[in-house]
Amino acid sequence: MERMNLSTKHVYYFGGGKAEGGAELRNLLGGKGANVAEMTNLGIPVPPGFTITTEVCTHMMKNGGGYPDGLSDEVAASISRIEGALGAGFGDAANPLLVSVRSGSRVSMPGMMDTVLNLGLNDETVKGLVAKTNNPRFALDSYRRFIQMYGNVVMNVHTVHFEEKLAGVRDRVGVAADHLLGPEDLEGLIEEYKKLVKTHSGRTFPNDAFEQLWGAIAAVFASWNSARAISYREMNGYADDWGTAVNVQAMVYGNMGDDCATGVAFTRDPSTGERRFYGEYLINAQGEDVVAGIRTPLPIQGSAESLESTMPKA
Repeated sequence: MERMNLSTKHVYYFGGGKAEGGAELRNLLGGKGANVAEMTNLGIPVPPGFTITTEVCTHMMKNGGGYPDGLSDEVAASISRIEGALGAGFGDAANPLLVSVRSGSRVSMPGMMDTVLNLGLNDETVKGLVAKTNNPRFALDSYRRFIQMYGNVVMNVHTVHFEEKLAGVRDRVGVAADHLLGPEDLEGLIEEYKKLVKTHSGRTFPNDAFEQLWGAIAAVFASWNSARAISYREMNGYADDWGTAVNVQAMVYGNMGDDCATGVAFTRDPSTGERRFYGEYLINAQGEDVVAGIRTPLPIQGSAESLESTMPKA
């Protein structure tokens, strides 16, 4: 496969059964980016997206946080490719494209760096998502999740402030879990969240999709040098100059109702090493609910509550 000079190519696209990278570029694309590219090339139906290379992270560390020349054009071109693949528009009020922004170093560093989901939502695009899906609760739930994650990761508003607001709404409504809140409850919570961001950050929550995107990209790169990430590297003997990649990918949703779910899966039991399919899932949730311990996940196999029993077709 022909490749451009690595010093001039900073973004690698994947989607539609073809990826510009693969497993051989793990150090450049990070573990997540390399594996997603490999799955794409194998024909697995991976949502389209792109990886910003680890070289950008190391460039930023050496140049006071500045991006290399041409990066913004490469990112814009890749967003356009996702738009074309999915027939949706980034920031389009009628048919919005939403993306996730995730880290990805060459080695696994679970929980050490940051993630933002549902990026691209604002007061207008959320209306388009409601109209497109005919599912107000899903759209508003995704929006409140986005404000909470972006507010914490990018705008440095501690997540405890959001959790206090969320718990207050649950108590007021009289429900035990977040997924039991209705559209009206979520609308009020969104407004409270935006006020909270303004109070604690001194800034208004951004509405422009590209402003949101670059804020998230910068925050994910910056998380490579967070205190917890540095400590993790020291404990494991990983080099500071490896850097992280950033993966931007079209969103898929596990929080659209009780007929969809989210989870994690392994080809081995992570506790014993036994070679068997192992995983956990949650109905009507997003991935952060599983990995952050917000709700107790259920097993994929082996019980009456398992995915195998409740959603056998899945």
